Amino acid sequence: MKLRILLALPLLALATPALADPPGGLDAKIEALRKASGAPGIAVAVVEHGKTTLARGWGYRKLGDPAKVDADTIFQTGSTGKAFTATALAILVDQGKLGWDDRVIDHMPWFRMYDPWVTREITVRDLLVHHSGLGLGAGDLLFVPRGSLSRKETVKRLAYLKPATSFRSNYAYDNILYMVAGQLIEEVSGKSWEDFMTSEVLKRGGMTTATATYEARWATADRAFPHARIGGVVRGDGPNSVLDEREELGRAAMPAGGLALSANDLAQWLKIQLGHGALPGGGRLFSETQAMEMWKGVTVQPLTPYPGSLAPLTPKFSTYALGWEVEDYKGARIISHGGGVFGSITHVILLPDQDVGIAVVVNSEDVALLRGVAHLLVDHYLGIPDQDWFKRFSEFMDTRIAGGKAALASGKATPAKVGPSLAPERYAGTYRDPWYGDVAVTHGTDGLRIDFKTTPRMAGKLVHWQYDTFVTRFDDKAIEPAYVTFALDAEGKVARVTMKPESPIADFSYDYRDLDLRPVEDKK
Repeated sequence: MKLRILLALPLLALATPALADPPGGLDAKIEALRKASGAPGIAVAVVEHGKTTLARGWGYRKLGDPAKVDADTIFQTGSTGKAFTATALAILVDQGKLGWDDRVIDHMPWFRMYDPWVTREITVRDLLVHHSGLGLGAGDLLFVPRGSLSRKETVKRLAYLKPATSFRSNYAYDNILYMVAGQLIEEVSGKSWEDFMTSEVLKRGGMTTATATYEARWATADRAFPHARIGGVVRGDGPNSVLDEREELGRAAMPAGGLALSANDLAQWLKIQLGHGALPGGGRLFSETQAMEMWKGVTVQPLTPYPGSLAPLTPKFSTYALGWEVEDYKGARIISHGGGVFGSITHVILLPDQDVGIAVVVNSEDVALLRGVAHLLVDHYLGIPDQDWFKRFSEFMDTRIAGGKAALASGKATPAKVGPSLAPERYAGTYRDPWYGDVAVTHGTDGLRIDFKTTPRMAGKLVHWQYDTFVTRFDDKAIEPAYVTFALDAEGKVARVTMKPESPIADFSYDYRDLDLRPVEDKK
């Protein structure tokens, strides 16, 4: 699902004529797939040659509620918002307030990365293309879920995140540098990312129901509620349940994926993108020069073949551009991005040489429905017969979950019945990681508990597993459980605490492995 190098074609090349309209019987088809998946609701937008040919919804905004999804129902759209943050920067580039190859420290002198050389050299463009040297999802635990730090404080803690590779040498997807981009927008424009996004991108772009803050989303009656399958052995294995709307990214992370848009908003966005910055009603959101910059592949992504029946989706090239992935499919250039936050997933796809745009949003984590509908439409506009992508992705997800359950069961079948080494109260204390902050372990009448102090409501019991390793049983079942291992020194005191996800298919944003927790000395 990654995008690679941009083909050497001018943006104004003559478009290949697309088929006239969405597939016949699409309404009934999507509703049948929605019901088969168990997803509460879905909305789809399709744009052809500057015109909206489809913008509507199916199903319900919330399980147990009769309110239906329509073309103005806003959905959380996750990381597809990265292209919006890139667009905000493009507007500032057009205004002459910064350049793509400006050094970040020229605009934010206080900014620091772990490596002083990287601090001096990292550019605005580097923030957006996932080749900083940070590991996959590094720093996400600061805001997944519900981080309480300000954006600026979160950015400042980058100085403590050790790189996994050298600068500009490898692709590794991250969110935290888009938070830096959001802070940069504030430093340069004088407006917060939220205010700039609302006034200069969403409103100017004619996306009238879109929101860039939680308050604005919660104030919108016609909004989709998030849902997830969290009742099974592994997350994704149970029935769909309504999530608490507080299951959100920390506010600092909004530039990485905090927007909510409707099908009508997404249609407008597709038109602007396919029009290379031109507004449908006249004028421009950004220049054609910046459109070319944002679609230009920068970081080569490794090609990992899709398994089994999904193999035809494996691209021959793949790069990451400025908030977009660029790749090929069946000889066609595809510019796209997926998005996922708690209980909502999105896929936005541009076929620039066919002058077609497609956006699909689902208010649950039902990947087969999202990808099945998206690829059905892509095939249609490329003249490819229906390949039943819903079935293929359903089988893939079933296999993946079964594999996760088997791995989890295998691991649980062989714990050594040894330990713990210490009395429970001797594990209690405050432990600190330089980038995350404090994690408290307490002992009471119900045993050991763990509390992630930077993340509100991320707390729960510690249940002994083996030796000096425990498993979290968070009060909030939507949070991925983790193994917590206490390392003892020669005197039998806790010297270090490390963690890793319990589930082998846990989302990479639960980057427990990045934590290096050390006891905080009692100053009394």
